[in-house]
Amino acid sequence: MKLQISSLKFDADEKLLDYIQKKTDKLETFHDKIIDGEVSLKLNKNEMRENKTVDLKVRIPGASLFASEQKASFEAATEEAVESIRRQLRKQKGK
Repeated sequence: MKLQISSLKFDADEKLLDYIQKKTDKLETFHDKIIDGEVSLKLNKNEMRENKTVDLKVRIPGASLFASEQKASFEAATEEAVESIRRQLRKQKGK
């Protein structure tokens, strides 16, 4: 899947970018007509431990799916966002 990844207020390392690409590529097994995706990584300046946010947007023909997750690590937030998009893709395919 063609994926655009942007990180706000910090530089994401190559290992994190590869991890995100690998996880989002698995979405193609649930829907074969994914056009592209966008990932936005944000580091929030707050006192909470869970200060890393991942916004994931996936476009398919006729719809745009979105998920946003905030966790203690970008990896955990990515997994939750991908799972949310997976559920949305299954609903779309069932229509």
